[in-house]
Amino acid sequence: MKTIAISGSPRENVGKRDAKELRYEGKVPAVLYGGTSQQHLAVVIADLRDVIYTPEANFVEIEVNGAKTKAIVKDTQFHPLTDILMHIDFLQLFDDKEIVMEIPVKLTGTSPGVKMGGKMVQKLRKLRVKSLPAKMPQSVEVSIAKLEVGGLVRVRDIKGDGYAITNTPEDTIVSVTMSRALKQAETEAAKGKK
Repeated sequence: MKTIAISGSPRENVGKRDAKELRYEGKVPAVLYGGTSQQHLAVVIADLRDVIYTPEANFVEIEVNGAKTKAIVKDTQFHPLTDILMHIDFLQLFDDKEIVMEIPVKLTGTSPGVKMGGKMVQKLRKLRVKSLPAKMPQSVEVSIAKLEVGGLVRVRDIKGDGYAITNTPEDTIVSVTMSRALKQAETEAAKGKK
């Protein structure tokens, strides 16, 4: 798992006015929890670009007054109209404590069903993965090499190495459906046989 380093500064005042001033300075109020005590911080918005606006899952290393803490983004709040980041929550990581993260799905292989004219439908682009930080994958690989038309891969079909997927086992990750062109070709072929 990739780790992105950011720096934060402690916040003395925790209130709406203080938060507004921080945003005006290009910073965002943040909370780091999960350790012995909650830590209120201010983080530069530009530093968070690679953490938030990415399809990838990453760990974060926050440096505050020389002390480094490994964490993950647990929650973000955006302004409903301007879409500006208003607040971010970090959860501190411990080597012996399991965490749950949204991990992107990476499709591998070529589907024979798609080659025949079928249409691939990816229903889940991320999966909820539970594991120790050291075992957390960068992505969950899902092979589509055996997917024929009408075939699908469910959550229960994926076996993780050192991690568990907590989505509903019956949920479909990816399927190959019959495209309109393929349906039409089959209908015409059936008419020709009569």
